[in-house]
Amino acid sequence: MTFTPHGKHLIAGNWLAGDDFFASQPAHGPSHDFSKGRISDVEAAAQAAEEAFWSYGYSTREERAAFLNAIADEIEARADAITEIGTQETGLPEARLQGERGRTSGQLRLFATHILSGDYLDRRHDSALPDRAPLPRPDLKMIQRPIGPVAVFGASNFPLAFSTAGGDTAAALAAGCPVVVKGHGAHPGTGEIIAEAILAAIRRCNIHPGVFSLIQDGGPAVGSALVQHPLIKAVGFTGSLAGGRALFDLCAARPEPIPFFGELGSVNPMFILDAALANRGEDIAKGWAGSLTMGAGQFCTNPGVVVMVAGEATDRFAEIAQAALTEVPAQTMLTDGIADAYRNGQARVAETAGVHEILASTCDQRNATPFLYRTSAATWLANTSLAEEVFGPLGIIVTAETHDEMHNVARGLHGQLTCTLHMDEADMGMARSLLPILERKAGRVLANGFPTGVEVCDSMVHGGPYPASTNFGATSVGTLSIRRFLRPVCYQNLPDALLPEHFS
Repeated sequence: MTFTPHGKHLIAGNWLAGDDFFASQPAHGPSHDFSKGRISDVEAAAQAAEEAFWSYGYSTREERAAFLNAIADEIEARADAITEIGTQETGLPEARLQGERGRTSGQLRLFATHILSGDYLDRRHDSALPDRAPLPRPDLKMIQRPIGPVAVFGASNFPLAFSTAGGDTAAALAAGCPVVVKGHGAHPGTGEIIAEAILAAIRRCNIHPGVFSLIQDGGPAVGSALVQHPLIKAVGFTGSLAGGRALFDLCAARPEPIPFFGELGSVNPMFILDAALANRGEDIAKGWAGSLTMGAGQFCTNPGVVVMVAGEATDRFAEIAQAALTEVPAQTMLTDGIADAYRNGQARVAETAGVHEILASTCDQRNATPFLYRTSAATWLANTSLAEEVFGPLGIIVTAETHDEMHNVARGLHGQLTCTLHMDEADMGMARSLLPILERKAGRVLANGFPTGVEVCDSMVHGGPYPASTNFGATSVGTLSIRRFLRPVCYQNLPDALLPEHFS
């Protein structure tokens, strides 16, 4: 099945084109023209979303679950076409796109099942105590309610799972919130075909068409207009620290500030403890090389830093990692801009005094191979720029002179999505002393694994203290992510006939 994009926005059930266009820049295959998003498109989409909320926000859980499952069905019905346009635009291999499509439809179905159980509503009831002295207590019922229209920004590195019908969209729709998506300019055709699937589900389920709109990329002005629109009540974002922080500041500066749920990246440090390094250093080094270069290193959970105590085992680890990384072929990065940022980040690391190059490499246009560096904990602690994410297959080995210095590295970390401990039984004492530090730094702490690969389930947390995310109490993956788009409402002495249907 071949898909040829028509290059239009989807706004409230209608495909609309403007007067200005941009050409896609696929990794391979034909380029296509797409309408640039306009501020007028933001206005139309937000107004339609608000109108849709008055029916969709008060729909039953069964109706919304059926809608989520219908979207998943329509995505799977377009499987081959999605893979074709997705690989062309991003350069990602077919297997990666197929797996990501399965994750996308899977998380839609997961939310459908989740809302049917009703547990997410956190229903609470304190019965009236009319005879209580000195004051009676009223009848109180509390339940989580949808907040209203939500803006979602498509991610560059996940054209399916974190974009048009990705986790943010699935969670918001499950909660009862209409969604306005600002598509990413790196994969506009992929966004369009997913929007077609959502529109088909809207019609199939007889949902108000304003429940979903897709506005193609129109530059920073369109994104700014979207987060500042008074009808938008929350924003979901996955992207760079600079871009996310700018949008976060706009949300906070609104006359009515709104929550900005930004996932902004991380270096995801791994602490390799002494016994594990001595006993399994070779396997850990090879595993790290594989995780570091997976998808050309373009994962927000990419483990860019390892921390160890200096010694012969550390030297051997560096040699094995270097050999493993040397075997990794060049991979196509997602966009020219990401490749440029990778080159700039690599230069920043390489030019830092006290940082030694172990593996030199290249990044020719959009084709990148790994870089590997080594430095001391003292140099790492003295140069905060080394702790900034380099989005790509670049690794830094940080060697501490003592266990106390390893603790200092941990204490000096900024907020992270993940921190990892590689440990054996003899390392339990050191691991126990590090854990209280690491759990304050990260949303997910791993033992003897690699952080690339985020399971979509009830227990997953994909977030962390700033700058990993802008809200340390939230997650962008897993069923808990629905709570971002709900707020508690207490009903005092209301007759049962007026209570939300969901309370029964």
